Parts: sequence; C-alpha cells; structure tokens
Amino acid sequence: MRVLVLFAHPLADSFAAALHQTVVGALARAGHEVDDCDLYREGFDPVMKAAERRAHNTPNPELSLVESHVERLRAADAIVLCFPVWWYGMPAILKGYFDRVWINGVAFHLGTGGKIRAALHNIKKLGVVCTYGAPWWLIKLVLRDPVRGVIHTGIRGLCTRHVKSKFFALYSIEAKTSADTTRFLQKVEDGFARF
Repeated sequence: MRVLVLFAHPLADSFAAALHQTVVGALARAGHEVDDCDLYREGFDPVMKAAERRAHNTPNPELSLVESHVERLRAADAIVLCFPVWWYGMPAILKGYFDRVWINGVAFHLGTGGKIRAALHNIKKLGVVCTYGAPWWLIKLVLRDPVRGVIHTGIRGLCTRHVKSKFFALYSIEAKTSADTTRFLQKVEDGFARF
C-alpha cells in the first residue's frame, strides 16, 4: 500500500519528530511504500494566494502552485498525519495544506446548492498521531476535541466510504515522563506495524 505521511513540526529533535520517524519506520518495515512529506523540510507554503481563493470553489480550481501535492494525494492508498496540537488545532502549515490541496475537484466535488461529494476514493486508511499539551478531560469534556472532529468528520468524510482509521493521541505532553513517552512510541510502533 502507498502511504502518504504528512508531518508538521519544525524541530528535527522534537518528540513529534521521534513519533514521525517511528511511523515511517513501522510502515516501511510492514512492507508499505511510504511517501514521507515533511511539510516544514519541504518548505510548504500554507498561505493561500488570491488566485487560489478566487477559483477555490469553482469547476476549475487553481492547482499550479500545489500540483505536486495533489499528485501525491491522488497516488496514495492511505494517509497518516503526524503533528502536535497547538492552540487546540493543527499547526498552521498543516491547516494550510488542507486549505490549499484538499479542494474542489481534488478532495471533493461541489454540487449545486453547496452539496459536497467525496472524491478521495483512493484513500482506504487514515492514521493520526498527535500530542496535546492539555489534559484529556479538558480536550474531551470541555472542548469536545476539535481536532478529532475535523479529522473524523471533515477529512475522513472525503475519503472512501469505508475508510479505516487509527487515532493515537498523547495528552498533557509536558507532564509526561520518559517512561510515558517510551510507552506511547511503542504503542504507535505496534499500531503502524499492523496498519
């Protein structure tokens, strides 16, 4: 299976980077073809240009600036997102990726009356690995986990109808011990060994 891994963290020595390497390694050892997209390292520009926005919901969206990313998305059988949750959302670079790449004619088809039809029928599996600074109870009970909502309702909804998904989250990251982070890395390793 061809897996597009989208990684969004600027520091190569971060725990997020260790998670990213764990995901990529586990997928490769499991025999998957990995398309490793480190958005920071590749210099992805998350800022939507005026021409892109003007054509965003038209039958002919402006793809020239993101064509290589569109091709990678269309070639994938699965997607894995690896990122920290900052201010209860995705890092701006990852949000910008979805704003600029997952558009009409690529991730969905916009019909009359604003009805959206999924277009990423090639995506059979979706994986997420993320860390939160906030504790579980705040994210789940107070905020209702906005990141999980976007992923499971928006992103997952644009993939094939029966997409299988895995979601690995580590809460209160700043309070974790090295034993806690080692256990989480192992959980991620095991999960993607069977992806």
